Amino acid sequence: MHPPPAPGDSAEGDASGRSLPPPLTATTAPGEGLRMAISATSPTPVSRGPLSFNQEFLCMFDQGNGAGPFGPRYTLADGWRLRGDLDIGALRAALTDLVDRHEALRTSLVRGDRDRSQAVQPTSPPELEVRDLAGAADRDRAAQELINDVEAGTHAIGDLPLLRAVLGRFDGADAALVVNTHHTATDGWSMQLIIRDLAELYAARREGRPPRLPEAPSYVEFAEWERENLTGDAVAASREHWEKTLPGAEILALPADRPRPEGEEMVAAVERFVLDGPVAAAALDYAKAMRCSPFMVLLAAYNTALLRMTGVTDLVVPTITSNRRQPRFQETVGSFFNFVPLRTDLGDCATFRDVTVRTRATCLDTYANDVPFEYIATPELMRQFADPDRAVFGFQVAQFPPTLDGAAHAGVRIERIRRTLRQDISSHIPDGALWDLEVEPDGTVLGSLKYNSRVFDAATITATVRRFTEALRSGVADPDAPLE
Repeated sequence: MHPPPAPGDSAEGDASGRSLPPPLTATTAPGEGLRMAISATSPTPVSRGPLSFNQEFLCMFDQGNGAGPFGPRYTLADGWRLRGDLDIGALRAALTDLVDRHEALRTSLVRGDRDRSQAVQPTSPPELEVRDLAGAADRDRAAQELINDVEAGTHAIGDLPLLRAVLGRFDGADAALVVNTHHTATDGWSMQLIIRDLAELYAARREGRPPRLPEAPSYVEFAEWERENLTGDAVAASREHWEKTLPGAEILALPADRPRPEGEEMVAAVERFVLDGPVAAAALDYAKAMRCSPFMVLLAAYNTALLRMTGVTDLVVPTITSNRRQPRFQETVGSFFNFVPLRTDLGDCATFRDVTVRTRATCLDTYANDVPFEYIATPELMRQFADPDRAVFGFQVAQFPPTLDGAAHAGVRIERIRRTLRQDISSHIPDGALWDLEVEPDGTVLGSLKYNSRVFDAATITATVRRFTEALRSGVADPDAPLE
C-alpha cells in the first residue's frame, strides 16, 4: 500500500436484519482471572492464535469489558462523503465481504492469567444503519456531526463483528458513510485499508466481478510471526539500547485540574483545531530543510511547549509507531501500533533549531530500536500513570497518502470527511490524553487533543493547544531565536 510511517507518523437495534453469532460471555473464572470467555453456544472458531504484543500492551490497562481498552467505548470512527447513485444492497453485501476478508473484525479475545489468546469466528454480517438527513441545512457540518454521534456510542467487544456502519442520506445522490470499529481490531492504518477495500468490494458487487485486491494475511499470522521473530537475539541489541537510554526516565504527565475520580469512567472530549495555512506551510518547509519528517518538527514544537510549561528538560513523551515494518502485513487490518517513549534532553538547547536537532536524533534512535513496549516497560518509567493528580499526554502524527479522495467506484465518488468540530463525548483511550495531528496531502494540518473532561477543564485544554501552536509558529518563523 505505502511504506510504513516512522514512529509517530501513524499511519488503534439491528436495522440490517443480520443474523448475529451467539454472544460472548464476560466472566471471571475462579483461579484464572479470565476477562472474557467464549460462551458454550458460540460457533467453533475458524482458527486460534496468541495475543499480539499490542494486545498484551492493552492488557496493562485492562479494566474488564466495561471500561478501558476492552470496554465498549474504545473505538475508532471515520467518515466519507459518497456522491452518486448508491446501491444500499450492494453496500451491505460489501460490508460482509469486508468482514470475511479481514479476520481481525471477527475475532474474540480471551484475557486471563493462564489463557491469553484470540479466536477467529465465522463471518457474520455487520450492522448498516440508514439515517435520513434530508433536512440538513449545512450538509458538511451534518456529516461531521454524524461521525461525532456515531463515535459517542458504544460497541461491546463481545458483539461480533467489531465493525458497524451508519449511512446518512442527504438525497438520492449524496450521503455520508461512517464506519465505527473496536480499536482492539483496528488502527489508523487499518481504517485506510477498510475504506479502500470496501470501495473495491462494493464495485465488484455492482459490476458482478471478483474484487481486485492484494492478499491480506490474517492478524493471527502476524501475532505468530511476532512470537517467532521478535525474541532472543533478534531484539537483543535493541533491548540493550533501551536499557542504556531509559535509566531514571519517567514518562511525563501534566497536572490535571482535578484528581482522577476513583472508580468513575472517563468522559472523553476532543478539542479540534486547524493550523494556520502559513504556519503549516512553514513547518513543512522547515522539515525539509532540516532533513526531518513532519512528525519530528511537530514533536520539537511540542517539546518546546512542554519545556516552557513545566521547566522539565529531561522530557519523555510517549508516541506510537505503525509497527508495520514487514511488507507482508501492510495489507492486514488489525491493531498493530506500538507504544514508544521518546526521551529527549533539552538541557543545553538554546534555540528551536537545537531542539529540532535533538528531537530528530531521539527519533532516529527510536526508529532503529523499535521493539514491543513490554520489553522496555518498567514501574519507574510508568510511575506517573498512577498519579491521580496528573495525566500522561501521548503525541502522534498521521500522514496518509490520498488513497481514494475523489475517486469513483461503480459510479460513486468517495471523499474523506475532514473533522474540525469539537466533541463533548467521544471514544475512549486507554489512559491520559492524546494529541493526534494529521498532515493532509494538500499540506493542511488538522489537529485534535482528546482528554478526560472529568479531570480537565476545556479552557485548560484550549490553552495547552495554544501553547503548542505558538511554539510551532515562533519556532519555524525564527528557529535561531533564543528560547524563552
